[in-house]
Amino acid sequence: MKIRGQVLILLLFALFIAEGTILPWLLPDSWHPRMVPNLVFVVILFVSVYYSRHTALVLGIVFGLIHDVVYYGFIIGPYSFAMGLSAYLLGLVFTARRAPMPIMMGAVLLGSFLLDSMLFAIDHLFQLNHQNFDWALAQYMIPDLFIHFLFALIIYVPVRKQLQRLGIRVKKEENV
Repeated sequence: MKIRGQVLILLLFALFIAEGTILPWLLPDSWHPRMVPNLVFVVILFVSVYYSRHTALVLGIVFGLIHDVVYYGFIIGPYSFAMGLSAYLLGLVFTARRAPMPIMMGAVLLGSFLLDSMLFAIDHLFQLNHQNFDWALAQYMIPDLFIHFLFALIIYVPVRKQLQRLGIRVKKEENV
């Protein structure tokens, strides 16, 4: 269990680094101001559905805090709060160790929309964003949903299998 858990954390760090280094090269220049793909959050949603919502809450808070420090900069905490809370809520709603692909893709779409909506609400609350919700929906929320959905389709099979094995081993260790 420990090795798979450590591999999961290394995978999240690798995705976090790829978000800032490789992904800007892959996206067209016209999409850069609009899109903020959060690949780490997609994997955290997988953890929330297939493993444990409590683990996803902790991972969301930790990687959201790192995201706040490295990328956001205006205030510390919005990504940490939004990623942790939305991962926990989705884990609460979609708890199923054997959730089929359409349910997981629905969880990714709903979770991504919830994350972007929470970030928009926090920015609006602290007057960091003076645009209306329709503008945000058209400019960056729907493109982010599309990228998160594609990424979730790509990683669905390998991440689901690893998380289900991680969950089975935890149950075996608890029974011993």
